[in-house]
Amino acid sequence: MSNRVIIFDTTLRDGEQSPGCSMNTAEKLEVAQALVDLGVDVIEAGFPIASPGDFEAVQAVARQFGDRAVICGLARSRDDDIDRAGAALQDAAKKRIHVFLATSSIHRQFKLKMDKPEIVRRTIESVQRAKGFCEDVEFSPEDAARTELDFLCEVVEKAITAGATTVNIPDTVGYATPTQYFNVIKCLKENVPNINQAVISSHCHNDLGMAVANSLAACEAGARQVECTINGLGERAGNAALEEVVMALRTRQDYFGLTTGINTQKLFTTSRLVSRITGMLVQRNKAIVGQNAFAHEAGIHQHGMLQERTTYEIMRPEDVGFQGTNLVLGKHSGRHAFRDRVTQLGFTLEDKMFEQVFNDFIALADKKKDVYDADITAIIDNRFGIVEDRWKLVSLHISSGTGAIPTATIQLQHGEEPVKCDAATGDGPVDAVFQTLERITGIKARLTNYQVRSVSADKDAQGEVLVEIAHEGHTWHGRAASTDIIEASAQAYLKALNKAASNVAPPRGEDQRGV
Repeated sequence: MSNRVIIFDTTLRDGEQSPGCSMNTAEKLEVAQALVDLGVDVIEAGFPIASPGDFEAVQAVARQFGDRAVICGLARSRDDDIDRAGAALQDAAKKRIHVFLATSSIHRQFKLKMDKPEIVRRTIESVQRAKGFCEDVEFSPEDAARTELDFLCEVVEKAITAGATTVNIPDTVGYATPTQYFNVIKCLKENVPNINQAVISSHCHNDLGMAVANSLAACEAGARQVECTINGLGERAGNAALEEVVMALRTRQDYFGLTTGINTQKLFTTSRLVSRITGMLVQRNKAIVGQNAFAHEAGIHQHGMLQERTTYEIMRPEDVGFQGTNLVLGKHSGRHAFRDRVTQLGFTLEDKMFEQVFNDFIALADKKKDVYDADITAIIDNRFGIVEDRWKLVSLHISSGTGAIPTATIQLQHGEEPVKCDAATGDGPVDAVFQTLERITGIKARLTNYQVRSVSADKDAQGEVLVEIAHEGHTWHGRAASTDIIEASAQAYLKALNKAASNVAPPRGEDQRGV
């Protein structure tokens, strides 16, 4: 058996199903590029039948990256689903259709209203139909972890006979435990006669916090593909986190004896990218890519680290491309030093973008004494954006204080049109800013989330602001950073309003839950 584990990333499909995490085609392409650079083997780009937007996104990813990674489209066991996936993937040199059909008794009885023979028949027909579009076909018995083992073995055997090259065993609702899930994979290995003709895959959800543990248990039992997402995104409590699975296999290679093709030094920047695009902040104590992942506060830990790093650090920060708060540059640093540091942090900037970022860096260096890696990353994040801003902030003035009515006066410019100025009051300076922005842009939105966090250390640290707004049935995110959190709030809210004005979100289709 091979010791190479295939990494199947479903951030663009299952991860995107997290509430508020929808991505348009341009954003999916940006994430897909990062996944290719990361070394992901299979990219599940979407659910083509779900909506025209999903179809276009899968098609675009297949055309642009189908020669560098296997591009996969999801389909229910329905002819029109499979045909639509085949059409979306047509231009990819490497392509896979992923067909799923529920098999557990609760799904058979209440969702599908189908008996076992019908499930088997549909499995065979669906795999065979998908085989007409590509040789690489994956089949998933949805809710496999709660399916009777004898029936699961039967369905898997029939799917492989019909032509499935990968059989995925989903823990769809995160119900399994590591030992139980290990035994499910072990049972398939021992009781399905043709199991060696296909790769066994795991797809685990995190409802009980065991998605990564279950995925690793599957690898121990013989699975050689893991389906996961960046930052563990996904429905409900999410999926197995790619960065955790990969680093567990790498760090404990002595135990698992398994490898992946992931360039782990790009894990942190990929995590940051997905966080920026989806608006889902990574918790500070998140394993591998969290802000505190390599922080040591306790005195005994710090003492041990000074004596020997491995006393309390089982991974090196540089192994995952971690960007800490190391002081690197000041306002007298030149372009060459700055470009070198940007490259070390994992970014590739075109000349025009680099000049803009460098000018932002000089401006920031005039405001604060110490500039950290995290500050540079925040500057670059500020400049990145899929939607070109329709409205740009020209000036901002705030009047606020104890016993005073908070008032914001703002100037915005729309393209080449004359600058527009307006003012509004609010129950605080941030509310006043948001009210004024809505008055000028003419977009009325509902604020659903507002978060502020420090980018780096010290009193003059930049504050990073994330806003989430709801407008006409869609959710939009904006993110910005500044040493002035009121300014950062204004820029973040304006970015979200600009996205709403462009209205580029793909319409959502029915029943996208998948596996």
